[in-house]
Amino acid sequence: MNHAIRRASELTLDETTVSALRAALKNTADEIVQAIIDEVPPYANALSGRMGGIIRRAVRTALGHHLDLASGNATGGDAGDAAYELGRGEVREGRSMDALLSAYRVGARVAWRCLATGAVPAGLPAAEVAKFAELTFAYIDELSAASAAGHADELAAQGRAHERHLEHLARDLLADASPDVLRASVQRAGWQPPVSLTAVLLPAAQARPAYRTLNPSTLVLDDLPDALGVLLVPDADRAHLLRQLHHRAAVVGPARPWTRASASYARAVRARSLSADIRDTEDHLPELVLSADADAFADLRARALAPLRTVPATTARRLEETLRAWLLHQGRRDEVAAALFVHPQTVRYRMSQLRELFPDLASPQCVLELTLALGLQALAPRPGPAHHLAPPPGVPAPPPGQWS
Repeated sequence: MNHAIRRASELTLDETTVSALRAALKNTADEIVQAIIDEVPPYANALSGRMGGIIRRAVRTALGHHLDLASGNATGGDAGDAAYELGRGEVREGRSMDALLSAYRVGARVAWRCLATGAVPAGLPAAEVAKFAELTFAYIDELSAASAAGHADELAAQGRAHERHLEHLARDLLADASPDVLRASVQRAGWQPPVSLTAVLLPAAQARPAYRTLNPSTLVLDDLPDALGVLLVPDADRAHLLRQLHHRAAVVGPARPWTRASASYARAVRARSLSADIRDTEDHLPELVLSADADAFADLRARALAPLRTVPATTARRLEETLRAWLLHQGRRDEVAAALFVHPQTVRYRMSQLRELFPDLASPQCVLELTLALGLQALAPRPGPAHHLAPPPGVPAPPPGQWS
């Protein structure tokens, strides 16, 4: 209000003029409100009934304060505070800043027309009328600025609150919260649940930039342990999502019903613990299955491959590679030989050794256990005949001289 107060110091309306203008305040306020209803569509139905009465009284109060300024009897603070609160209230009513400023523009035009109609017949000199016009528009400009500030502050406050609610919802989903808790979080966040969510695990610094390229309903957290972030992407087209994340160090979990997003997240976390090279968990399901229980896998390997402990370590390694290839190629000798870069007769000789060590090699249970025991190594690339694979993650390497 400082600018309007300075303008007011240049003008002092006489009591006759002020009285004439005060007598017309109610009609002026009514005309302003009606013009806003007619010319600003968002207010078409907003200013009727009880709310219309409140707004009319507020307009009359502001006009009265304006006349106090013009007659040198006010400082201006209360009107600015009220305008600020009006701006905040307009956000809560769902109206935009454009609608609010349009209402002020219409109000300023009608207010001046009405005030001028009252001031000129009261005998206000032309020079004073010009000063009064400047004061009127400066006053309304400052009211509109205060309302715009209130509108912007309320939007920012609501945005921060909304973001906190969305983050809280994401944490509830990752924690596998109960359906009742999830429903309450969804309601607070004003979030429309999708059919499915897909978890994307990536470095925290990449979470927000990636989020800005995805579905705007995506949930994001960027403060997980180990400097990680997670995106929960609704109803994702998987192929498109993978292309969008192609240049990021992201691990994409499976799509799961939105209430089970924690399962997608858990798989992405496990995949990342297996290898830094995994991007799509759907391409690595065998590794994920076989590494689900590292202790159980180690026990299975120890039991299934125990016969190999009875032969020298070098022989055990050759026989293990042969057994793995034999299982993968379903006993087709030429294919096994090609995979091992050896002669088919070598395969025949080694398989005779293996049948002596594993008398029940033909039994389905034995084949199942050996397939699982050798599974993780079988899934890894094999560059040449001398290559020997390390134990799977989480399984300790055997001491020197042992079979593995």
